[in-house]
Amino acid sequence: MMSARVLSWWTLLCAVGVLNVLAWAVSAVEVRGQRGLVSTQAFTARRLQLWLCAVYVFGCAFRSAVPVFDVPRMSLFDAWLSKVIVGRSVATCAELCFVGQWSLLLYAISRTSGSVPGRVVALALVPLIAIAEVCSWYAVLTTSNLGHIAEESIWGFSAALLVLSLAAILPRSTPTHRPLIVACGLAGVAYLGYMVLVDIPMYWSRWLADLASGRHYLSIAQGLHDASVRSVVSYRWEDWKSEIPWMSLYFSVAVWISIALVHVPASGPSRTAGTPRRSHPVTALNIPAVAGRRFAG
Repeated sequence: MMSARVLSWWTLLCAVGVLNVLAWAVSAVEVRGQRGLVSTQAFTARRLQLWLCAVYVFGCAFRSAVPVFDVPRMSLFDAWLSKVIVGRSVATCAELCFVGQWSLLLYAISRTSGSVPGRVVALALVPLIAIAEVCSWYAVLTTSNLGHIAEESIWGFSAALLVLSLAAILPRSTPTHRPLIVACGLAGVAYLGYMVLVDIPMYWSRWLADLASGRHYLSIAQGLHDASVRSVVSYRWEDWKSEIPWMSLYFSVAVWISIALVHVPASGPSRTAGTPRRSHPVTALNIPAVAGRRFAG
């Protein structure tokens, strides 16, 4: 029998996941309704943010329904969809899309303010997180938390770069952009604080405990097989309680931020019927025309 606390937590995760999907659907309707009301550049930028957000929202909704504790191969269900290999693959795609949203936002703000360092950081964010994902896969497959320490450190370093870039851009930004930059900066500081004070120390303590116990780690090949076939079903609160705080925040607050990025307002007047289209800077992204046409459909 699933413990009452675990059942309540899982039910809440599922409910939040459903609400997040509905929120994304509302956002999609709203974005579609902006066609013809804003410049083509603004519309294609927002469409790109919307589809990147979709991967993150649906990926998190899936992981809310079938939560998995990767290293011990623990899950709530003994099913193929609950295998670690599936959950980690979904997480990789979702996280790359989420950081892609941040990269696009930072690039646009940097371009508007003329910040070259900001643009460099924006272009570096996705490659940095791609490296973090490799570290995560190493940890998941070998069961060594040393990989998670490297992964979370890279995420924290990326957040620090983002915050520093926004701080440098703030004095040069327009009054329209400043509230957005401050809000993003504060979110980045909060995230960095969580990583440094909570997340990285947690994985560090787990790694030290594994060293003390003489834990045997798997090879990459062994880990691929193990993560594909083994699933340890547990309904005990004691087994899940270390994962509940970060999962709860990750599948709720982080998703809400992703959806919010879709609605970052364009700076400049909307296009009304009978008036010519005008190009204006968009805080969501000023993307190249070719990529914009591809994602705009």
